[in-house]
Parts: sequence; structure tokens; C-alpha cells
Amino acid sequence: MKYTYFPGCSGEATAKAYDISTRSMIAKLGLEMVELEDWNCCGATSYFSTRELMSFAVNARNLSIAEAMESTDLIATCNSCFTGLAKTNKYMHQSPKLAEEVNEALAQVGRTYNGTVNVRHIVDVLVNDYGIDAIVEKVTRRLTGIKVAIYYGCQYSRPMGAAFDDFEFPTALDRLFEAMGATVVDFPYKTKCCGGMMMMIDAAPATRMCYELLRNAAEAEPDVIVCACPLCEMNMEAYQSKVNAKYGTNFRIPVMYFTQLAGYALGCDPRDLALEKQLIPVDAVLAAVPA
Repeated sequence: MKYTYFPGCSGEATAKAYDISTRSMIAKLGLEMVELEDWNCCGATSYFSTRELMSFAVNARNLSIAEAMESTDLIATCNSCFTGLAKTNKYMHQSPKLAEEVNEALAQVGRTYNGTVNVRHIVDVLVNDYGIDAIVEKVTRRLTGIKVAIYYGCQYSRPMGAAFDDFEFPTALDRLFEAMGATVVDFPYKTKCCGGMMMMIDAAPATRMCYELLRNAAEAEPDVIVCACPLCEMNMEAYQSKVNAKYGTNFRIPVMYFTQLAGYALGCDPRDLALEKQLIPVDAVLAAVPA
């Protein structure tokens, strides 16, 4: 199976570990994933609120490059990237007027987009194309005894992802990690918003949102929280000390990208999963995995 990969800006900076572990996990599974040529920032979902047509245009440029590469499926790991690309794809299909306006903008840089690319989330590809059973066959380190809280984030399945998982209560990663031997704990807030980039704009409500998520997760006493989005992972891990200072809590829960823990289960070397980049050490989590 061959896919085109859109790493996104976070994958080259704050979420470098997500990019590294994704590539390592994909290689371990034997999937072929080619990086999108000369890709540009998706603008994140907030950009649509300020310059809508420009937002469609910058996302469509990526789609047009994928189309020129004769790609069928363009894969995103970041929930915001996935949402922006999928929204552009869907709306251009639904509105000939929008498609015309976007292609007029693309024409300024010698490009056009005809709508032949499918935008996919990496979880969709792993669970529904490759298959959980096939992934489990390659597991060399069963996650037996590890208690995992799955945090999908609010944009994983809403508004664009309902086709590959449940719209309100997704379970794909729950099923994957259970099949790998982990105990997936009950986490009712697993699709509640973390605030995204609000932490840099208005810290008070964003800190409160992170507190609510961490408190809800901590009630189940997980060994680790795994995330499927760079912004979610950053807020859940990097701001635990900020939450502790404001609310008098003592959270110090390891947080990993799902590709890091799944990659470890598949036998990837920890150095190939960028585990040293985690702010809260994950040594105890890995040490609990049976040899």
C-alpha cells in the first residue's frame, strides 16, 4: 500500500516526535509513504475564521500537489491539518463556485485542483486499510498491564472524520491498544477540546480546559495518556505544571503520541520513536511492558 504523507508544520517543530514515530511505525508495518512535495502550512482551522477563501486556497495548493503526484490518498497526522484539508476537499466538491474561485487563486502559481485526492487521517489508514488484526500480528512487545487513556481530541472525528470512526464517541484507538494488550481506561472527556492554540491567546480558560481533561483522565489512574494530535499532546503534557500551580493539583502523567506507544509495541527502537523528546519521562511506562 502506498500513500502520500502531509507532515504539517508541527511535525517539523513542536511535534517532531510525532513525525519521527509515525515514519518509524509505518516502516515497521511495511507501508510505503511518500512525503508530499513542497507542501505548505494548512493555516490551521482558526484561519478559516479570518480569511476563508485564502484558507481554502492554501489547503487546495497541497491537494493540487498531491494530485500532480498522482496520489489517491493524502495522509495527515495532525487533527487540524486533517480538518483543513478534508474541509477544503469536501467544500470544493460541493460548491462549483468555490472550486472556481480557489482554482483562480491557484492559477496564479500555475496550479489547479480537480478533486481527485482523498484526505485521510493516519488512524483511518492504520485501522481500516491495514487492519488491527494485521497490526497485532507484528507486535513483539505486548502492552499487557499498561493502563492507557486515549485522548482523541475534538477535531479527530468532528466535523470531518465521522466516515472512519464514530462521530461522538470514537473507538478506533481503543480497539487498537486493547488488541495490543493494553488496558484502555474509561475516559469520558476523550473528545473534549483542550483549547488548542488558546493557551497562547487567553491562558486562563485554556488552562481550565486542560485541568478538566487531566482531572477526568486521572480519575482512571492511567499509566499514560496517548494522543492523536500535536496540539492536544502539547497542551496535555507541557502545561501540567501550569495546571498544578493554578489548581493545586499534582499531575505528572506521561503523555505520548499514539504512534510512539504503538511503535514500541511493534518493536521499534526507542531512539527511532523520539521518546527522549517527551517532557514528562516515559521510562516507567516502557519498563512496565513485559520483556
